[in-house]
Amino acid sequence: MSETTLLQVNDLRTSFFTDSGEVKAVNGLSFSLERGKVLGIVGESGSGKSVTAYSLLRILTDSGRVTGGQVLFNGENILEFSPQKMHSFRGSRISMIFQDPMTSLNPVYTVGNQLREAIRIHTDRTPEQVRERALEMLQLVGVNEPEKRLTQYPHELSGGMRQRVMIAMALACEPDILIADEPTTALDVTIQAQILELMQELQHKLGMSIIMITHDLGVIADICDEIIVMYAGRVCERGTADEIFYNPCHEYTKGLIRSIPTIGANHDKLIPIAGNPVDLLNLPKGCAFASRCDQAMKICLTDAPEEIRINENHIAACWMNVKKVYDEAKEEESK
Repeated sequence: MSETTLLQVNDLRTSFFTDSGEVKAVNGLSFSLERGKVLGIVGESGSGKSVTAYSLLRILTDSGRVTGGQVLFNGENILEFSPQKMHSFRGSRISMIFQDPMTSLNPVYTVGNQLREAIRIHTDRTPEQVRERALEMLQLVGVNEPEKRLTQYPHELSGGMRQRVMIAMALACEPDILIADEPTTALDVTIQAQILELMQELQHKLGMSIIMITHDLGVIADICDEIIVMYAGRVCERGTADEIFYNPCHEYTKGLIRSIPTIGANHDKLIPIAGNPVDLLNLPKGCAFASRCDQAMKICLTDAPEEIRINENHIAACWMNVKKVYDEAKEEESK
């Protein structure tokens, strides 16, 4: 773990224990987050993105449990924190913006009440200082008439305004890491762009690290320093944004990129990824994506691929990369 590494996740495994059996939602996930960097986690619904975030914060439902691995924050394993230490850790060192601001905010309390509570719990400010901080945070995230907003209820605000309030609450105690779980899903395209631009500005201004979780590669193209592509609870590819977009080496990543609409595409049809997501109760022996992959080989059905280093900034878990290396070596021998 280097001096610049803020968060190190090693072989994280999280399962949900149901009447039907064990659902392995996160199955051996490893990654690191550098100070002041933005990490994107991409994948379709059910890939394990949000469960990863809930595992880091230890806010899983009663049926969920972290069954293995380490989550090191500045060298300390978060998974070993006592409930009291974890309570103070959330919000002060690591915060989260949830998917839907309308369901994340309590409808029976004013915005000011909820924002002040977040500050009061994690700091020793006086009531007057708490209120000043709440106003300061609303101004920071671009909420107009902050005095008035403190007295309003969530339903009185627009979707974009509620999302700004959620960002203000998450940043009120100046956390080292902000986890943004699909922060623009419930918003229209114009407001999406505003929220993403706001997060970029705040990240540069405050120097925090961000984990951006989304199902849309297009959303994070210009934001992330590094991207992890997840499928069936595992990393299928990870690398810098340039590597992922311009040199994808996993068939699932290629499928995600093909499904992004582009300007000047002459109205070409988008190419969807065929088939259905894998059943996490009955994971296949081989590659989890094999049943949906046009390039699947016999080995893909029987053996799960290990992560293969493409270059110093790029790793992919796909047998096609092994085949490519073999074919290139064979071609070189025949010359």
